[in-house]
Amino acid sequence: MGTVGLMYVGAVLFVNSLMLLGKVDGKSAGVFNLFIGTLQVITPFYLIFTANGDLWAIFNASGIFLFGLTYLYVGITNLKGYDGSGVGWYSLWVAILAVGYGIMSIVEFNDLKFGVIWFMWAFLWTLFFLLLALKKEISIFTGWVTLIQAWVTATIPAFLTLINKWETIGTIQVYIISLICIFVFATIFNITRKRNQNKGSSHGTVI
Repeated sequence: MGTVGLMYVGAVLFVNSLMLLGKVDGKSAGVFNLFIGTLQVITPFYLIFTANGDLWAIFNASGIFLFGLTYLYVGITNLKGYDGSGVGWYSLWVAILAVGYGIMSIVEFNDLKFGVIWFMWAFLWTLFFLLLALKKEISIFTGWVTLIQAWVTATIPAFLTLINKWETIGTIQVYIISLICIFVFATIFNITRKRNQNKGSSHGTVI
């Protein structure tokens, strides 16, 4: 994925996280999703048309479509007030493919860092599936995961690449950051689950 494009993936994830946390209006976030979604659809078309039949270049470009179509789908859904179940089921399909991209990054390109990033994105898209398609009450948890991933998987890697510092991140740092993220996600999940349980108990008492 292009470095500048990855930077703006971080931006749209940041805005969407604030939407899930109730800080940004859905229609306002929808407009920004359309902007970035359009960018992330035009870019891979250009890369594919100029790949001269290079299958690996086409493969890498194809991954950008997963983001572009997600953001366009979210933007249109928010602006038109449609039910989000379609986005949710599409997210399941993308989550499965993201695992494949992660495996290929590690096995074929020997790129552990982006392999881990793809796995983190797969986890995030799975949360969107659970939230939007299966209607699980995980909007706050999903919002926090999205907020963290906006920086860890997109903004910071893109910025480090732009200043030519991305290669200074080694294998040990990748494992440490991954473990920290897992711990933080698990902690947030436990906190939000307890809050939901407490709300359910209080509602039951009132009834």
